[in-house]
Amino acid sequence: MSEGFSVFHQVSFQYPESETAIFSHFSAALPGGFVSLVGPNGAGKSTLMLLAAGRLIPQEGTITLLGRDTRLFSSEDERNAYASFIYQNMEFETEEPLGAILEQVYTGGFHALKGEDFYREVLKVFELTGLQNRPLARLSKGEMQRTLLAFSALYGCRSLFMDEPVFAMEDRQKEAALDFFRSYQKKTGITIYVSLHELDLTKKYAETVLLFKKDRSIDMGSPAELLTPAKLEEAYGVPAVMLKQKEYLDRKKLEEEAEMIAAMEKDQHHG
Repeated sequence: MSEGFSVFHQVSFQYPESETAIFSHFSAALPGGFVSLVGPNGAGKSTLMLLAAGRLIPQEGTITLLGRDTRLFSSEDERNAYASFIYQNMEFETEEPLGAILEQVYTGGFHALKGEDFYREVLKVFELTGLQNRPLARLSKGEMQRTLLAFSALYGCRSLFMDEPVFAMEDRQKEAALDFFRSYQKKTGITIYVSLHELDLTKKYAETVLLFKKDRSIDMGSPAELLTPAKLEEAYGVPAVMLKQKEYLDRKKLEEEAEMIAAMEKDQHHG
């Protein structure tokens, strides 16, 4: 098999609580660059990223990330040097101020562009400059999402995986974040994998698309090649005219879940 950014060879993976495998003897050479994962919920997008980033280990087969077998990372620090991962709905309970945590991430990371100019740029892009005295646990959902993106930029890993990283952000913030990461990817040569619910963002920013289908097969190509009405209908199992509505409903569900969690936390805090 030809080499790629991440190579899956005869990979089988199944969650303990699941009756069916997510991947069964799956082989692929995944590309580098700026890659967007598109497809219906439950098709395996998050699992593929977790496997490629070494956060999950397959029951069978091998996975390499930048030539390194993900089973053989000698420590969490080595794994983190190869890949950082932004999970859905990540939260932190520390009362330490945001500014102190950002500095710790930057100082302890692997960034090749370290310097005050880059640090200030990241804080400005993600609108964190005025929040540096705020305890990390007191950030809103949108502020936390922007903080996680800043962490990934400042840490300086060789690759970055992001699972629905912008869903709680305003449209202008989403555009600013993806503008930054597309430029950052071209400047540094790292690889970025991102799962996005919004097809318009994938069309605008991605170099390569991995289109996941309900049968767990995956097509790879450019946005122009894969984000056609016919291919999207095949992947999602609904008419193309309904995809915008489905995409909107999926995004609203994520936002409503985030708002519900935030409200519960607020009640607990004041209680």
